[in-house]
Amino acid sequence: MNTQFRKPLAGTNLDYFDTRAAIEAIRPGAYAGLPYTSKILAEQLVRRCEPADLTASLSQLIERKQDLDFPWYPARVVCHDILGQTALVDLAGLRDAIADQGGDPSRVNPVVPTQLIVDHSLAVEHAGFDPAAFEKNRAVEERRNEDRFHFIDWCKTAFNNVDVIPAGNGIMHQINLEKMSPVIQARDGVAFPDTCVGTDSHTPHVDALGVIALGVGGLEAETVMLGRPSMMRLPDIVGVELTGKRQPGITATDIVLALTEFLRAQKVVSTYLEFYGEGARSLTIGDRATISNMTPEYGASAGMFYIDEQTIDYLKLTGREPEQVALVEQYAKTTGLWADAMSQAQYERVLRFDLSNVSRNMAGPSNPHRRLATADLAQSGIATNLGSALAQEADGQIPDGAVIIAAITSCTNTSNPRNVVAAGLVAKKANELGLIRKPWVKSSFAPGSKVAELYLNDSGLLTELEKLGFGIVAFACTTCNGMSGALDPAIQQEIIDRDLYSTAVLSGNRNFDGRIHPYAKQAFLASPPLVVAYAIAGTMRFDIEQDALGFDSNGNAITLKDVWPSDEEIDAIVSASVKPEQFRQVYEPMFDLKVDFGDEQNPLYDWREMSTYIRRPPYWEGALAGERTLKGMRPLAVLGDNITTDHLSPSNAIMASSAAGEYLAKMGLPEEDFNSYATHRGDHLTAQRATFANPKLLNEMVRADNGEVIQGSLARIEPEGKPVRMWEAIETYMERKQPLIIVAGADYGQGSSRDWAAKGVRLAGVEAIVAEGFERIHRTNLVGMGVLPLQFQPGTTRLTLGLDGSESYDVIGERTPGATVTLLIHRSNGSTIDVPVVCRLDTAEEIDVYDAGGVLQRFAKDFLAGAS
Repeated sequence: MNTQFRKPLAGTNLDYFDTRAAIEAIRPGAYAGLPYTSKILAEQLVRRCEPADLTASLSQLIERKQDLDFPWYPARVVCHDILGQTALVDLAGLRDAIADQGGDPSRVNPVVPTQLIVDHSLAVEHAGFDPAAFEKNRAVEERRNEDRFHFIDWCKTAFNNVDVIPAGNGIMHQINLEKMSPVIQARDGVAFPDTCVGTDSHTPHVDALGVIALGVGGLEAETVMLGRPSMMRLPDIVGVELTGKRQPGITATDIVLALTEFLRAQKVVSTYLEFYGEGARSLTIGDRATISNMTPEYGASAGMFYIDEQTIDYLKLTGREPEQVALVEQYAKTTGLWADAMSQAQYERVLRFDLSNVSRNMAGPSNPHRRLATADLAQSGIATNLGSALAQEADGQIPDGAVIIAAITSCTNTSNPRNVVAAGLVAKKANELGLIRKPWVKSSFAPGSKVAELYLNDSGLLTELEKLGFGIVAFACTTCNGMSGALDPAIQQEIIDRDLYSTAVLSGNRNFDGRIHPYAKQAFLASPPLVVAYAIAGTMRFDIEQDALGFDSNGNAITLKDVWPSDEEIDAIVSASVKPEQFRQVYEPMFDLKVDFGDEQNPLYDWREMSTYIRRPPYWEGALAGERTLKGMRPLAVLGDNITTDHLSPSNAIMASSAAGEYLAKMGLPEEDFNSYATHRGDHLTAQRATFANPKLLNEMVRADNGEVIQGSLARIEPEGKPVRMWEAIETYMERKQPLIIVAGADYGQGSSRDWAAKGVRLAGVEAIVAEGFERIHRTNLVGMGVLPLQFQPGTTRLTLGLDGSESYDVIGERTPGATVTLLIHRSNGSTIDVPVVCRLDTAEEIDVYDAGGVLQRFAKDFLAGAS
């Protein structure tokens, strides 16, 4: 830590680093005009950067340049149990690799404080109309995940700087917002802004508090854990001025779905957004968190709000210590991070969004940025062929368009008390009017924090939700993460037999095809109160604004307006029932993290040979130990636009007919315990079989006789031209030691920040991916696995080149950041074309990682070099 610019912070016993003085020593008057993000990035440079490099790095921020890498040192790492566990499996494997080469494995430890929250592994096997659902679901989770939890328990004592919040306590992002983030850190006598990276793309949830928190893949998180800076260049920082005030009856979900559509259209991919203006100032932290949480859905890297009175009120509400609350206000006002001091911030690009224009919204099908105004349902085609759900229920028929899953889920919405209370009030009014949930709807309520249960009990609304089938099934991600559990077998069979268009409605953040449930053909995002309404309606073939949800005792139609609460009703309950002591009651025991170390822990994990959950990683063996030639590559897939990480490595339940299901059956697992793809990512033999296993995949190499692309997890083996299941193609190519390439369209790799979307293709033998564009996190993961990302130049696509997958490919040229290299395409007729493409190794650090073969190989070399 440098001492230059270190000063006492008035009113405290702490020091701080005077970033304003450091900036203005270079350019007087420049500090006031910096965006909020730049001020925080500058502070950590002043505090951590080598003195000889400080002026050059700060000049990047002052002059808005993007031609020099500078270090970023996040204060902490936050993980969920899927990617977090996988990252720790990688570190355990790294220990083994170092021990095998004579090094000291105990030296491999996270240097940066790392918090792991077990929240992604619970499936809703028992729905919200079962009074014992929570206990039953937790029992299933413990049984299925015993191998995983055994490893996580070992990590508590085997690694330094790792804290674990066990299953059943909430969602990482909501716990981060309500407890873990101090907003301003105080360490070693110094106050500085809290920053973090998290192994989930929705880590920006806590950006609502003015904390730079980025979603990263586990590989990048491992880099930060082990004390390396994350090298970056100044991102594009876009100002988003929010004007106006929301209309009565409009929820934060309605706002964020409208914003997501708007911002996607404004091309904000990989930018840092800063929301400000009178509209932003009027939003509670719960509302802001709903907006920040969906940062990846509009494609940005961060969704920041300034620190202001709302921040202070929220810290008080959530039971933070008075001294900490005072520190946040004092530090923000001293250093120019307080909202009032940001009035001079200058943005090279400003977008404006009027909150007063937002109507009631949903999103879907298939994409979270596909906004669907409820007022337009009748014209949209979604709500056509209405029929009568009531009549169909009477003759035992599940209707076409049936809502088979209605889930109040996800920290996106359950961290916002207004949204949760609104759902409770809709349930209350529905119960009073005699409305019921349709019998084919699997309903559930999974808040991201135990605090929600306390304030709903206090207000009497929990029993109202329970009466309608929305009892608490878990404090975990559940349906939002594809863990919606099994359907009633009779309902599932009817869906199959009648080939019904069946749907899911959830208050989550993602609705990609195939994600929520294999038998939910499409999914729609909605606010928690709308989820309740759709459970009553029972079908998407329904105009939720106009059609009758049911009838009262006099035969009068009951519509949505009859059950929708007023803002005054919602605010009165939130004000009376959400209390600081509830947060203290939940979090004080949860964060009593004393661990009994007992006997000295073995630094090497005792891998279980028959485990399908945890297995020593193979990153120093087999194909990954060989040379990447970038010559003679065959396409594994030719893909279109908007390929998500759910296409690349799905997270939903494993079907018996899948390659992974067949493998698990051979390993002796009963089908009811196959669990999800996500939970098996600590075992590469299972996780490999998830590569491109999404049944909605459209690989353009596999076509019917009429030329239409056939949907499914399919590939074509070349040069034979034989269509096969994807895993069969991968196995064949692995046996041949055939190097592979993937060709794709725009926005490749959008969605969740899962490592296995990159690990799976690398283990299959993919050496390069050429696409029209990459989402940030996935591109970084590819580099971390030693896969070369290449980008077509504007105007060049797989379509303009007429690629059909029968070609072979070479890459020629020097790999330097942003360089143009040549893609040689050898067609099956013997001709060759040269296509210039951009090397998307964006920094010198990424070049080093790629050349080493990946992040873990690079670490192993560095550790062994440091020991010699």
